[in-house]
Amino acid sequence: MTENHQSVAAAMACLDEFMRAFNARDVKAFEATFNFPSVRLASGRLVIIEPGYHQPEMFDRGPLADWDHSAWERRAVIHAGADKVHIDTRFTRYRRDGTVIGGFDSVYVVTLEDGHWGVKIRSSFAP
Repeated sequence: MTENHQSVAAAMACLDEFMRAFNARDVKAFEATFNFPSVRLASGRLVIIEPGYHQPEMFDRGPLADWDHSAWERRAVIHAGADKVHIDTRFTRYRRDGTVIGGFDSVYVVTLEDGHWGVKIRSSFAP
């Protein structure tokens, strides 16, 4: 995969911004880290995500109701090509006091489309 080091670096930078924007609750910046349509498979549901899907109130209910921030625990490249990188990840969700809500294994597929690196597919064990 060394011949695809630029793709890997770009995909990792995309995931860095994905997490930064999510933790900042900046929906506009968060959606800028996607390539649409994007797919999320989690909790037994397949969701096709289009622009405008994410709303500020998503941070106040459901599995994020007690959430303060998240952090990557693992990001390991599975496969990499010139325009697509598969990444095995684990992230942890935290409460404001620093206690752990949970850690979740996921696979992210980050793609290059029209000059933009973005999250195209997520398969996660997170609720």
